[in-house]
Amino acid sequence: MRIFISGGCKNGKSTYAQKLAKHQHNSPLYYVATMSSVDSEDDERIIRHKQERAGWGFLTIEQPRNIIEILDKCDPSGSFLLDSLTALLANEMFTPSGKVDEHASERIAYQLSDVLHKIQNIVIVSDYIYSDAMLYDPLTEAYRKSLAYLDRLAAKCCDVVLEAAYTQIIVHKGDHIGEMI
Repeated sequence: MRIFISGGCKNGKSTYAQKLAKHQHNSPLYYVATMSSVDSEDDERIIRHKQERAGWGFLTIEQPRNIIEILDKCDPSGSFLLDSLTALLANEMFTPSGKVDEHASERIAYQLSDVLHKIQNIVIVSDYIYSDAMLYDPLTEAYRKSLAYLDRLAAKCCDVVLEAAYTQIIVHKGDHIGEMI
């Protein structure tokens, strides 16, 4: 089953996604980590995520860019947890050299479509960053628009679409998810 889960930052999506990936466990069980640390807060989040999944049986694949490369590193018949589209886009759009790649979402979309075509069991996590009424600078708006594009693609391609909101899981697509929740 392909599952997409979105919700606010730091609300337990990753832990819930781990449970979903483990529930549909096909061996091997992969955790595709996309975050590249840029500060101590990121370091702490990465450490916390590693601690939360310790003992769950995940093989961690660090893939902060070029998500298509997981197909060469993993057995596509396994179960995958991709955490997260938000970090993947940030890494691809805001390059280490300081340049902004405004076409990163198109490349990610192409690669993600290929990944979703070849992997049958995957949980994809993304952050819901669209609900505030603030006006942002053009670059931030370009990032938000790009993430929305990727989220829509993932939602369209997945069998199940979930939203984590205020400690509740809302099912937007996929009636058969009830047995997993």
